[in-house]
Amino acid sequence: MPADLTSTKGAQVTTVEKLDGVPFSRYSDRAAVLVIGLALVAMTLKLAIAYNTIGTNDAVFFYGFAKVLNENGLEWTYQHSRYFNHPPLIAYYLRGIYALTEQRSCQDIGIHFPFLLRLPGIIADFFVVLILMRISKTDFRIPTWALALFALSPVSLMVTGFHGNTDPVMVLLLVCAVWMCLRNRPVLAGLFFALSCQIKIVPLLFLPAFLFFWFSQKRSRGFLISGPITTCLLWSEPLLHFPMLFTKNVLAYGSYWGLWGITYLVRLTGFSQFSRLSFFDLEPAQIFIMTVLKVIVMGAAIWIGWRNRHTRGRAFIDSLACTWLVFFVFAPGVCPQYLIWLAPFILVLSPALYTFVLISSSIFLFAFYNITSGGLPWKVALAMDDSMQHWTAWALLPWLIIVVGSFALWRKIHARKLDLRLFNFMKLRAENA
Repeated sequence: MPADLTSTKGAQVTTVEKLDGVPFSRYSDRAAVLVIGLALVAMTLKLAIAYNTIGTNDAVFFYGFAKVLNENGLEWTYQHSRYFNHPPLIAYYLRGIYALTEQRSCQDIGIHFPFLLRLPGIIADFFVVLILMRISKTDFRIPTWALALFALSPVSLMVTGFHGNTDPVMVLLLVCAVWMCLRNRPVLAGLFFALSCQIKIVPLLFLPAFLFFWFSQKRSRGFLISGPITTCLLWSEPLLHFPMLFTKNVLAYGSYWGLWGITYLVRLTGFSQFSRLSFFDLEPAQIFIMTVLKVIVMGAAIWIGWRNRHTRGRAFIDSLACTWLVFFVFAPGVCPQYLIWLAPFILVLSPALYTFVLISSSIFLFAFYNITSGGLPWKVALAMDDSMQHWTAWALLPWLIIVVGSFALWRKIHARKLDLRLFNFMKLRAENA
């Protein structure tokens, strides 16, 4: 619990709070103002970028999906496009902004489809900063410099402001679910977790961790009620009318082979059975390797969740960050915009590792967008098969940083456990002497 202490510097007396052994001055509000100011600057830049650009071919594809969804509906779109692998909530949003941007009033003021596609993500990024600041103030301290770096992240500027996808919204909802775990609100945790799964399917990777967390407290009922109810309501259309089609397009989706990490290195071997760049119609050898990598990731997620089921506060977020690290080390494929997924979690786990991942990811993303846009200024970036040969090598940089950083963290944690065991053993020997 906070305890008031008094410190004197010259004639000035300040009040300091102590939370988890860390002193906070009342003047720390200046740090909050700085971080919020940087977040507002970043949001303004993202809005300007989104208003004046089209984005990547993702934004172009989303526009095509929106048009088809309005004309033919969700089932027809799933049936006739393997590229549409998004949950129904995204389909409903695409239909809404498509209808809105077709109105003359929107067109007159320059509100276009790619802008509204990116707008929720821009707002989401700002709220993630606010939540992290709240956590830093009430639960455990996150260094101000790290929060400031996160608020003005170049990765976030490029992905949220320019790319044109829904990933930042998923990150916000997952962070909200974690925040509700810190606040001991199982119903809201279940709600936000389910909503995050309506944007992308990848949060299901953390379902074991959330379940074990609430089971260990014997408070899982609220989580198990709000989460499934929300999911069933928002997935009701495909589950009731075309469940197999929904499972094939959405739940069974796997990312591109050969663009990231292990599968990229395997593709460099030059063997024909590993050469195809796609997420469908892959060779049996490619499917086998991807399956093995997925099993490793899912198995690690379950194991980490179980081993850390009794952790609370920062330790719980650290366990989720470790799961993200395993995912990015062994993932069969990672698209450039995915690099914002793990950011708030490894920021808590290790601000130093976050910084290295941020720098390496920024270099990779700049190369990616610059190559696919044909150079500055960026207006539209088309990451087609011929351009992939030029930018995929840059993806090795953040992957290698994540691999090396994960190994270094594992060594550090392992050494700490050994030191603790040795200390306990020596203490026991001294007590028995």
